[in-house]
Amino acid sequence: MTTQEIVGKLWKLCDVLRDDGITYHQYVTELTYILFLKMAKETGAENSIPEGYRWNDLAVKDGLELKKFYKKLLEYLGTECQGRIREIYNGASTSIDEPANLKKLITSIDELDWYSAREEGLGNLYEGLLEKNANEKKSGAGQYFTPRPLIDVMTKLIKPQAGEKCNDPACGTFGFMIAAFQYVYEHTNSFMDLDGDQSQFEYEKAFTGCELVHDTHRLALMNAMLHDIEGKITLGDTLSPLGKFQTGYDVVLTNPPFGTKKGGERATRDDLEVLTSNKQLNFLQHIYKSLNKNGRAAVVLPDNVLFADGDGAKIRANLMHKCNLHTILRLPTGIFYAQGVKTNVLFFTRGTTDKDNTKEVWFYDLRTNMPSFGKTNPLKQEHFADFMKAYEAEDRNKVEDERWSVVSRAEIAAKGDSLDLGLIKDDSIVDYEDLPDPLEAAENAADTLEEAVDMLRAVAKELKQLEAYEISLR
Repeated sequence: MTTQEIVGKLWKLCDVLRDDGITYHQYVTELTYILFLKMAKETGAENSIPEGYRWNDLAVKDGLELKKFYKKLLEYLGTECQGRIREIYNGASTSIDEPANLKKLITSIDELDWYSAREEGLGNLYEGLLEKNANEKKSGAGQYFTPRPLIDVMTKLIKPQAGEKCNDPACGTFGFMIAAFQYVYEHTNSFMDLDGDQSQFEYEKAFTGCELVHDTHRLALMNAMLHDIEGKITLGDTLSPLGKFQTGYDVVLTNPPFGTKKGGERATRDDLEVLTSNKQLNFLQHIYKSLNKNGRAAVVLPDNVLFADGDGAKIRANLMHKCNLHTILRLPTGIFYAQGVKTNVLFFTRGTTDKDNTKEVWFYDLRTNMPSFGKTNPLKQEHFADFMKAYEAEDRNKVEDERWSVVSRAEIAAKGDSLDLGLIKDDSIVDYEDLPDPLEAAENAADTLEEAVDMLRAVAKELKQLEAYEISLR
């Protein structure tokens, strides 16, 4: 049985809980509580779970006894344990009211092909479940999940290295950091090229994140654990004073939340140069402040970051002063759960000084004249092939691709520091410059009409002549 088939079976179990009014997102959270115990048993890691609160202790119970024990288990693991177990179960509660539904869930999980699941990778299984949840519009979880092909492309182009500190300040379910971990793992011969201390650093300190939403933070912890990542994942708001201490990173990969602070209140950070209620602009400021000199970032941001005036223009100018904003990828629409959202990836490197680091910005338009992406036509890594080729070209000026263009810093300044640039001609829009002059068209039409009238007169004359001829024959 493949990971995809197991994920399908797990997802179908949600039908069992519909009578309890369980939402898709609540279902994934409930699955996390139960899957943790089952996976600990399957991987031989039950020593970290107190006796009496393990999988077999849960699986043998039934009816009201099961319901009471499950609630007790959640509370105990969230208060009496330490480390990741306590973090995952902290504040945990169940939304399952019917004991028979809980028993069905436990029994169904127990009956899955866990040998295949281990072979395929439990981390891959869990990520598949998170992706299923993100793709389900009713769950609303798409805002916490970036499409895996996009994550992989951003990671491959940023190229995190062993020994570097990587961070996602709005980590969702931790997808970016898992991709960064796997990239370093694969490029260091499964850490075999590293000594003991270096290897320990990768597992314990190299990959970190911060997440505001409690249940999503719980999913991130579980995801990291199943990929053997022990780096700190903070529960909190990066745009609060907490974020002031999130600094010193060599790599930042992220897709921060879009929108404004509720009620229009300003950020509570007092270290940002420009105070605004716009979340993505504040995250952009945080990110370039958090980078070490020569630190690299790839950030998903909506279109309004590129053209917003006032505070937006000031922040873009600061970004281009402090960093080399070398590339902007204009992403296709429809790749996130909100179909109308237009997004981009900004790639930049922190300078060694805070002045004039951006000399030019290269744009790649992967949006215009592209197919519509969604469930029936999912985004794949091959859709980025030409962009990756252009990005990594030894001489970008020699790349022959109509989607690839460059704008100088002086030209950007002349446009009020707007970065809403680099889009090619849209074939679906009429180019009015190519239309004939209206006066000329009218004159041509008049000439045509006059010719038609002359032809009609000639026909009428011939008809009269024919009629006269017929009369003469009579």
